Amino acid sequence: MTRTSNYLAFDLGAESGRAVVGRFDGTRLELLTIHRFPNGPVKVLGSLYWDVLRLFSELKQGLALYRRQYGSALDGIGLDTWGVDSALLGRHDVLLGNPHHYRDPRTEGMLAAAFARVPREEIFEYTGIQFMEINSLYQLLSMKLSGDPTLENAEALLMMPDLFNFWLTGVKACEFSDATTTQFYDPRKRDWARPLLEKLGLPTHILQPVVQPGTVLGPLLPEIAEETGLEEVPVIAPACHDTGSAVAAVPARGKDFAYISSGTWSLMGVESPEPVITKESLAFNFTNEGGVCGTFRLLKNIMGLWLVQECRRTWAQEGEELSYAQLTDLAAEAPAFGPLIEPDSHDFLRPGDMPSRIRAFCGRTGQKVPETKGEIIRCALESLALKYCWVLEKLEIMCGSRLGTIHVVGGGSQNRLLCQLTADATQRPVVAGPVEATAAGNILMQAIARGHIASLAEGREVIRRSFDLLTYEPGPAAGWDEAYARFLAIKEQTPEV
Repeated sequence: MTRTSNYLAFDLGAESGRAVVGRFDGTRLELLTIHRFPNGPVKVLGSLYWDVLRLFSELKQGLALYRRQYGSALDGIGLDTWGVDSALLGRHDVLLGNPHHYRDPRTEGMLAAAFARVPREEIFEYTGIQFMEINSLYQLLSMKLSGDPTLENAEALLMMPDLFNFWLTGVKACEFSDATTTQFYDPRKRDWARPLLEKLGLPTHILQPVVQPGTVLGPLLPEIAEETGLEEVPVIAPACHDTGSAVAAVPARGKDFAYISSGTWSLMGVESPEPVITKESLAFNFTNEGGVCGTFRLLKNIMGLWLVQECRRTWAQEGEELSYAQLTDLAAEAPAFGPLIEPDSHDFLRPGDMPSRIRAFCGRTGQKVPETKGEIIRCALESLALKYCWVLEKLEIMCGSRLGTIHVVGGGSQNRLLCQLTADATQRPVVAGPVEATAAGNILMQAIARGHIASLAEGREVIRRSFDLLTYEPGPAAGWDEAYARFLAIKEQTPEV
């Protein structure tokens, strides 16, 4: 009889974090959330920061809760977070200031500043990463150009999950999937793009060794074990970038599929055995992020349900608390094929009054301005579905073949209206689920590291057996061709973030 193995996954997103227990009996995986906690930017004197000390205390609380509920038997601990943000350590490993949030305005103008020093084409040739001003490269460049003393005094750079892993184990290393989001990792050479950093005048001595997903970093530090009541549990680097973990749990067979990891951001792409660094991927502004088990994720970052989240937050501040389900119901009742936006316009990047920004965008582009809450959310969701259609079209050009199915994983897979709109706009079946893909993929890679699952393909079979999936078949195409033509016209005149 196979022993049930227990794993603990920490999944930190831009809105919240949680500790999830994964119980694997050799056939099926069961997920149980034992701790949830809020996350989000802290604004101080016009700058946005992450409250990393509080987040680390939440991680330790999750460990202690596991000990109280399940005892000390634990086969592994894995942690994933969002990408691009990092922390700097100085002498004696002291944290140099609060890490900035990627939506902090300090990176405005940094793309142009970088291109004045190194041509856009050369940066892409080094890294294969799409151009977004939130990328780590432009965060560091902003620090360099402003004379930020934290960069001048830094002795080590750790991405956000690497910082927490260091505090848990004492091991300084950067996990591959998250390292690739920086836009200063060279996927061909499988190492940091040091020549690029040197051309930009950025330090390279702060870079740490890069480790692959599935690496056992080490046991919990004695002080953490004592504080939480756990023994020397191995801390394992899954795909520490949350999208990498989510894609690991895509329940697909074969290769003719696209995925959308749907949450605050929508990450839409395909798996590839090698980075796709071509004229087409540069022109389309696609990215090559590290995946698991020797893969790369050729994908596009899309603004995603951030649009809805910020609308909801704005209306809550105005005194009307509406659930996501209520907002979706209002959108379902609103007229189809109304005004559209380019979700990745700079207008929508920063926190703020999203309903007013959507209305302003529609007015500026000569469209009917959405008035009701349902019309505004419908506008956002239809625009996302049409952006997915555009991304799918470009993926098929780069892959040279038709992609038959779209797998939607993550929290956004619960949005039935968006899933159906995606099926209708792309004329592809959409398979939704699992909702907890990031935690499932995190645990899958821990199980591979411990030898309890033999391969990624076997792990995906476990995912299919363990979670309910819902398929959305495409509806009539009527109306979508005209809407897509309008979307392309709007996109043509709107630069992306």
